[in-house]
Amino acid sequence: MQQIFQKKIELDVLSVASEFFPLVKTGGLGDVTGALPAALAPQGVRVRTVLPGYPSVMNALKWAHYEQEKIEIQELGHTVHIIQASIEHNYFFIIDCPELYLRSGSPYTAGNGKSWDDNGLRFALLSRVAARLACGLAVDYQPDLVLAHDWPAGLTAAYLHFTPGMTPPVVQTIHNIAFQGRFGADQLSSFELPVEGFSQNGFEFHGDIGFLKAGLYYARWLIAVSPNYAEEIQTAEFGMGLEGLLHSRSANLSGILNGVDTDVWNPETDPDIHFPYKPGNVWTRRSNKAAFQAEFGLAQNPDALLIGVVSRLTDQKGIDLLAEAMPVLMRQNYALQCVVVGGGELHIERQLGHLARRFPGRFACTLRYSESLGHRAQASADVIFVPSRFEPCGLTQLYAMRYGAVPVVSKVGGLADTIIDANAAALSAGCATGFVFSPNDATAIINVMQRVYKVFCDKALWTLLQRNGAQQDVSWQRPAALYGALFKRLVPSHHSNQADVLAFNAKAATGKRSIARRPPLAGSERSVS
Repeated sequence: MQQIFQKKIELDVLSVASEFFPLVKTGGLGDVTGALPAALAPQGVRVRTVLPGYPSVMNALKWAHYEQEKIEIQELGHTVHIIQASIEHNYFFIIDCPELYLRSGSPYTAGNGKSWDDNGLRFALLSRVAARLACGLAVDYQPDLVLAHDWPAGLTAAYLHFTPGMTPPVVQTIHNIAFQGRFGADQLSSFELPVEGFSQNGFEFHGDIGFLKAGLYYARWLIAVSPNYAEEIQTAEFGMGLEGLLHSRSANLSGILNGVDTDVWNPETDPDIHFPYKPGNVWTRRSNKAAFQAEFGLAQNPDALLIGVVSRLTDQKGIDLLAEAMPVLMRQNYALQCVVVGGGELHIERQLGHLARRFPGRFACTLRYSESLGHRAQASADVIFVPSRFEPCGLTQLYAMRYGAVPVVSKVGGLADTIIDANAAALSAGCATGFVFSPNDATAIINVMQRVYKVFCDKALWTLLQRNGAQQDVSWQRPAALYGALFKRLVPSHHSNQADVLAFNAKAATGKRSIARRPPLAGSERSVS
C-alpha cells in the first residue's frame, strides 16, 4: 500500500514504533505500523515513523531516497545518527546506533530466544529520540501529534511531559497489554528520567520503571486495538495489573479495530499462493488446498476438513489447548487434518512435534515463522483456528475472511468484535461469518469443532460462510477515518476540547468497527511433518 495523499495535508503525525512491515516484523504490531501511513493519507494525515536501525532496516536504506543530512546527537550515553529517508513511499527517521541495534536476532531477543539485557536502554533511546524530534530537532519538521506504539515507545509521553514548554499531544496505543516493558529502578539515571516521575502517579510500577505504564499515564489519549479489548483491559482478568489506571482513564480510552492491508493480503495478486483467485471464489481454493496438502505430506482428500493455525506458539494463543484437544478430535473424525505454522515456546513445539509423529498424513507443522506459509495457509485451509486466551484485536481472523477460510475463534477481544457466530439464528439469517466458542478450554474446542464439521458437510452452508466472510470490509478505510477524526480533535490547531472528543467518541461507538468508550466510574527453526 503506497502512502499517496489524495487530499490536502492537515496533520503531521510522528509514529514511534519498534517494528514496521515489510522492514521488520515479529507479529501484528509490524503489520499495523506498516499499514497506517498509507491508510491515513486519504484522511489528510501524513505519517513519519521513527524506527531503530536494525540490520534489516539499514539494509533497506540501499533503496532509500535520502531527504536531509544526518542529524548527530548525544543521547543516553551514545552517539546517535538520525537518518531521514523515504523507502517505498514511506517516510522514516532511522536511528543509527550500531552498538544498540545492529545485531542479529529479533528486535527484542537474541538467537537463543532470550531478551537482550539492554532492552531498557535500547527502547528508552527510541522514545528519547522521538521526543527530541517531536520538539523540532529536524529542520523544517514539527509534528502536530505523536503516536506511540506499545511498550517500546511508552517512555515517549514521559519524556515529553517533563520537557519545558509546549509539546505535541501523545496518543499511546495498546496492542498487547501483556508486554509492558518493566526495567529496574537502578536504570533511572541511565534513562535520564526525573526522580519525581518515579511514583505511583508516574512511571513507577511495582518498584520498576514501567514503559507502558508511562505511556498510559502521561499520554493525552489511549487507543486499544478493539472496542472489546478496551473494555476487557479495565478488568482484573485482562488488565495485567494496569486495570486500575486504565479504569481511571476510561474517559480518554478508545477502542479502534485494526484493519488489513488489502494490497498485501489479496488472494488475486498474492505471490505466495499457488493459484491466485478473486476474494469469494471458493472453487480455486480447492486447488490451493490440494497443493497445500501435498506440500505438507497430508493425504490428498478434498473432503477432509483442513484446519490451519498460523500463530506464535504461546499459552496466550491457546495452542497448548489445541494440542490437548487434537488427539480426541483425530479419534472422533477420520476426515480431519491440521497444519500449524509458527514458532514459540519449547513445550508447545514439542507437543506439536509429537502429534505430527503420532498422526502422519493428518497432522503437520512447521515450527518457525514464515510469512509465505502464512499466506498459503489462509488460501488453502478450510478453517483458520484462533483459540487465544486473550486477543487484543487479531489479524489472523481478518486475513481468513479475506481469503475465504472460515475463522473459528475464542470469544475474547477483537475476535469477538469481528466474527458472527454460525449459530442457528445467524445461519438462518444468512449473516454468519465463522464460529465463536467459550469458555476457552479443550472441551469447548472439541465441541465447537463438532459444530464446524457438521456445517462443513453441508456444502451450501459452508460456501455461504466463506462468501459472507469475503464480503466483510476488513480494510483500513473505516479504522483510518476514526484515527484521523480523533487526531484532528486532539490537535490544538483544530480547536479540540474534551467535550468535542467525548462527543465524537460517543457517536463513533454506534458500530462494532468504531471507537468505543467505557463510561467513567498496555527460538530456533525446526520443521516437523
